[in-house]
Amino acid sequence: MSGERGRIGVAVIGCGWMGRVHAQAYARVRHHFPGLPLEPLLVVAADDAPGAAEDAVDRFGFLEATRNWREVLDDPRVQAVSVTTPTFLHREIGTAVAGAGRHLWIEKPVGMGVEDARSVAAAVAEAGVQGTVGFNYRNVPAVAHARELLQGGAVGTVTHARFRFFSDYAAAPTGALTWRYERARGGSGVLGDLASHGADLVRFLLGEVTAVVADAATFIPARPRPTGATTGHVQAAGGEPGAVENEDYASALMRLPSGARVVLEASRVAVGEQNSYGFEIHGTDGALFWDFRRMGELGIARGDRYQDAPVSTVLVGPGAGEYASFQPGAANAMSYDDLKVIEAHQFLRSIADGRPSGSVLADAVASAVLLDAVTESVAQSRWVELGSG
Repeated sequence: MSGERGRIGVAVIGCGWMGRVHAQAYARVRHHFPGLPLEPLLVVAADDAPGAAEDAVDRFGFLEATRNWREVLDDPRVQAVSVTTPTFLHREIGTAVAGAGRHLWIEKPVGMGVEDARSVAAAVAEAGVQGTVGFNYRNVPAVAHARELLQGGAVGTVTHARFRFFSDYAAAPTGALTWRYERARGGSGVLGDLASHGADLVRFLLGEVTAVVADAATFIPARPRPTGATTGHVQAAGGEPGAVENEDYASALMRLPSGARVVLEASRVAVGEQNSYGFEIHGTDGALFWDFRRMGELGIARGDRYQDAPVSTVLVGPGAGEYASFQPGAANAMSYDDLKVIEAHQFLRSIADGRPSGSVLADAVASAVLLDAVTESVAQSRWVELGSG
């Protein structure tokens, strides 16, 4: 569905930080991808928090604001919808958006587990609309270059790898007990929040996982309840304490069909770690290293020097992923927000072309299958074999 004169009306449901990122991505997408045949028009911002949607109108130029997300689906001007709400709302809103015939760009994790993700995927398929999922780290040009090197056999046969997603956003014991820490609304804690990205990167770079054994822990068992409305990761010292119901930390050892082993580790309470995301991938003939905090760099060791092999740092540039759409030469920095612009382009391109582009609902289902297997392994203290998803 495209709007008149190549325009497409879009809405954002959920006007917190991620809603802002989506709104900005829509506004910037034509700057970086001028050949895109669809121009997004920001029609409706929806959020039930008082003033949030109105603020989005003022800041980003939406035509209207509403506190009732269902009104978005009654607006004939809206043809595509971003869903950036808390996790527990993803299934209800995602299936409703698809059922109303609107294209869907939804953040990860898509719901509280694999059944939620499958429900949204089924609704998208049944409606015949396009669905994009917010696995933004696969859009990093250095990650795209790493994938090309791996597929070309640059490091030989992959033997083992480590993926880490460490953050300190929940490290303070006085961090407010928001929905993120409730099982019913925040799901599996750090698994859904951070490890879902790791699970997608494992699949994107190395392929499917056949079995997993895992462990998890909650290191801060209680937090103070907030005394008022909260946004982001705020402190709430002095509030009545309440129990944390989901995981602060998780680690998993995975087997791949090739025989390779992969460790995935995630923590939201890692003091001294701010967005410490990355991977190390080792093969029979070399290795690759990437750190999100140095997003434009890729460490590469390759050749026939197995011992004391040097590591070269490549500063990626045009030719790596979508880098050329943002910067003219290597070592010009890109940002997290740029990755969401790439995602917006993939979403709108899929609508224009009528076929999927980028990360899709099948990827969300596969990530959820892996994380559910991790949860099962933790509960049963054993290896869990993965099915087809």
